[in-house]
Amino acid sequence: MRSLFPRLLVCFHGYMSAFALETRSIGAEFYFEYIPDPLQWSAARNLCDEHSGSLATVSSPVEKEELSIFLRSLSVSQPVWIATVMTHTSASETLVLEFTGRSNRKNARLLHKFHSMDSVTICTRLRFDRNIFGFATIFSYSVQSYINEFQLRANLIPGKPVQLALLVHGTHGPYQETFHHDDSWHSVCVSWSQNGGRWELFTDGLLVSRGDDLSNSDSIGPDGLFIIGQEQDTFGGSFKKDESFSGSVAELHIWDRVLNSSEIDIMEKKCSPISSGLVFKWSEAALEIETSITKLWRDKPCQGNFTVFEAFLWKSLVDSNSLHNGTISLEVVHSSRSREDCGIFDPVSRKLDLDKCDSLRGSVCQLKGLPHGLNLPKTTFFTRLSEDPQAKLVVEQMNVNKFWEVLTMLHPEILLRISPSDVLYLSQKIEMDLSPLGGTHFVKGDATEVMLSIATNYVKMSSLLLEPHVAAHWMGSTEDGVSVGPFTVIRSIDRLSEALADVLFAEQRGFTLSTKNIDVFLKWQNLSEEICSQVFKTSDSGSGQDELLIPDTELQRITTLGYDEVMFVHTHYSHLNELLSVSREPQTQQDITKRTPPRHLASGVISAAVRVASKAQSVPVAVQYTLSSSNLVEYSHRASPLCAFWNFSLMHNNTSGWSSDGCSVIFASSRATSCRCNHTTNFAVLMNYLDPQWSPEEELILTKLTFIGSGASLCALVVTLMLFTVLDIPKSDRTSIHKNLFISLICAQVILLCSGSAIHNKVACTLVAALLHLFFMAAFSWMLVEGLLLWSKVVAVNLSEERHMKYYYLIGWGLPVLIVTITLASASGKYSADGYCWLSVQNGVIWGFAGPVIFIIMVNILVMTRVLMITISTAKRRSIMLAMGASPVEQAYEQIRAAVKAVLVLLPILGLTWLFGVLVPFSIVMAYIFILLNSLQGLFIFLIYGVYNTEVRSTVNRIKERRKALNFSNCASSRPSSSVTSSCRVSVPAGITSSQEEETTTTTSTGRDREEEKARACMSAWLLSI
Repeated sequence: MRSLFPRLLVCFHGYMSAFALETRSIGAEFYFEYIPDPLQWSAARNLCDEHSGSLATVSSPVEKEELSIFLRSLSVSQPVWIATVMTHTSASETLVLEFTGRSNRKNARLLHKFHSMDSVTICTRLRFDRNIFGFATIFSYSVQSYINEFQLRANLIPGKPVQLALLVHGTHGPYQETFHHDDSWHSVCVSWSQNGGRWELFTDGLLVSRGDDLSNSDSIGPDGLFIIGQEQDTFGGSFKKDESFSGSVAELHIWDRVLNSSEIDIMEKKCSPISSGLVFKWSEAALEIETSITKLWRDKPCQGNFTVFEAFLWKSLVDSNSLHNGTISLEVVHSSRSREDCGIFDPVSRKLDLDKCDSLRGSVCQLKGLPHGLNLPKTTFFTRLSEDPQAKLVVEQMNVNKFWEVLTMLHPEILLRISPSDVLYLSQKIEMDLSPLGGTHFVKGDATEVMLSIATNYVKMSSLLLEPHVAAHWMGSTEDGVSVGPFTVIRSIDRLSEALADVLFAEQRGFTLSTKNIDVFLKWQNLSEEICSQVFKTSDSGSGQDELLIPDTELQRITTLGYDEVMFVHTHYSHLNELLSVSREPQTQQDITKRTPPRHLASGVISAAVRVASKAQSVPVAVQYTLSSSNLVEYSHRASPLCAFWNFSLMHNNTSGWSSDGCSVIFASSRATSCRCNHTTNFAVLMNYLDPQWSPEEELILTKLTFIGSGASLCALVVTLMLFTVLDIPKSDRTSIHKNLFISLICAQVILLCSGSAIHNKVACTLVAALLHLFFMAAFSWMLVEGLLLWSKVVAVNLSEERHMKYYYLIGWGLPVLIVTITLASASGKYSADGYCWLSVQNGVIWGFAGPVIFIIMVNILVMTRVLMITISTAKRRSIMLAMGASPVEQAYEQIRAAVKAVLVLLPILGLTWLFGVLVPFSIVMAYIFILLNSLQGLFIFLIYGVYNTEVRSTVNRIKERRKALNFSNCASSRPSSSVTSSCRVSVPAGITSSQEEETTTTTSTGRDREEEKARACMSAWLLSI
């Protein structure tokens, strides 16, 4: 950037310790400011633009006298830059859109419904950023059927004139060299006609190029989107930063016909559009402007063959000489003057003249309105302020530094009268007061002290504004509908901190200020001397855990970019959650549609910036921060932490300003949350409060059903386990697997029934959650073993008698212990949920249980499906053997009966009833079905594997027979004839006889096929026998 720096803005509104800011009013609407920096004319004009003004114009002898007196009062004797002379009327001003730097967001959209056009002409006035090169899109028009419908593009090459090209229906025209790539305004007109595809390009009123056959197949489509500053890769979106426009745009007009060269020349001279065929006229009301674009009102940037300045220079000389009855002759040579020479004013001789535009001079800006500070709002607050004796003198003198100091000492009664409009004014005023200071190196060293004093007083005043009882009076909307809240104040403090950092950077100084609600910390650092992680800790004792870390790896990255000296800027707002808890952000329609859970600010707000003052910009870095949530109000709803930042660009789009893009939670506890973000701004921790899925009445019913069903299931499981333990049932892998399944289910049910008593003890609740996790996981692991055993015996037909219990134990108990251990280790202290002793859902710990369970259910569904197919096949052969004359309907009934029986037998031990648990979030009905089936799991196991189990019943019968034998001594040695063992060595429920088994097995083929069929038949028989 060209050095705009040591400059002294002189305004009439008071003294600021080290230097005076003085203006000389030249009327009701304008005032002067003097800039002593030796600048070129274009740089001086840009500097005036930054102050929302323009170079001074002198349109009468009275104004010439005013400017002369103003400059001589400052002891300025050398000529200064002024603008070409223009008459300042409301009709001469126009809206100027400033596109500062490349961006994928900045755009302006025309609010106009376009009809189909066979011909079109578009004219605008442009000023390109001379520091930007590459391709740029000035405007683009797209329709649904064709994205690249109509575009004007530029190619900016260093050292060459600006190249422009037209694009129609996706067909790219040739790039044509036009005007110099400088800071000057230029007019551009492009026209196109479907008739022959003829196009023309005009700049500054002159024809540059023309051509034919540019996509003449169709007219310009209707109902499209016209966007300034961006290319549309999709209809109305997908902007590219590398092809965006950077510079200024004004006076864009559209005609539905081709304007000829004479009409364009007339417009260039008269600075007004031709009305014939005009379909769009430039105005702010006809535009939708993205919020980051700067809107300025400036005099129309017109150019004619005979400049206004030269016209006034003629008139001035005539008037001056006529006063002395003299005669003059004047010859104006346009070719040498119109572009290379610019206007100057000599305060000593009071004469206007021209000088080379690239020479270095001081300049005078002319700003609209009264000097900022004098035009205070006529509100109750400022009226009462002006009545205060101490404040009245300051307001009259408008001492900027004292003004902010007085505000920090206001009586509470006056402060409580502040309104949203007052706060908005104050936030804008501090930016205006800082505009002559930011990025400036002053000759007088005490100017920095003035800046520090202003910053200190403004932060103290802001701390008062952020008091809850004060904020309640000003948080809301102004009469113009502008929303004003805490982040209005925060944004002004951000800009104040950046400006202060730029000033302190030159002196390698830091700054620290702590108030009740705000901490500000600035630190200068030379990264070339030492690179270590930077940690910012707050001074608030109540937020001891609040801190922000910039890793050393990020600082090393900054040095690779060539930035060795930086300023670290940090701010902390400790009690902002108290304000936003009273006035919550309303949910938008978009949030309601997406069912976005309500969010609550659960912490303070902390910010970070790495400022490179030499470039007057901040460098984005990744940060880690920890914020305490100890002051969080308890809510009945469950909540999950969300790392977020305040996105100022969302404030004007009727959406919440909070965004979580680029941020993630790395640690969360009930007292604090740690986050990582890949950028710098104002950070906080939000809580997503999850609305209850069911009403309290429904939850109460479900809870009661769970405890009743679990109690009944527990009793049934205990009785079944006792039967398998007490009775002399033959030992086998299958019976051992059954017992382990029963033990794991019993332990899980007992802990579940007792879990309510551990809710209020965090350690006990975590232990209960871990035990529940372990035993339910063990139950499912043994269900998986049940499925594997069933597959081995029925599907794979493993005839080996070798026992594999050691592997089954490894799966049944070893796998659950491993899963629980890994889940506990990776849960980062948030293993159990809030409000109940079970795995946390919010941070994903629940998947340590849900993931394996879903896998086991899927495996067991596969097992059951294959077993059902074999069972149905066996039932079919059996029905054919036992009833040769049975009808097809009867045979189908027998097969269906066999399938239903198999499902009822396998469901309890394979855990397939838990499949309904996956469907619980979709319906309350699924919740009732899930609780009912799982509550009856123990009862089903008792009936099927206890009451109707062949081995159990055979063992009971043997016990009865032995007791009868003891009553008859003569039969003591006899063995009960009913003691029959199955040839299959599996438990067979009552109802199946050995003769039926023989019938089944005799239908198979010889050899190994016969043995496999016999095994399948034996395993299927007990499924069919109930």
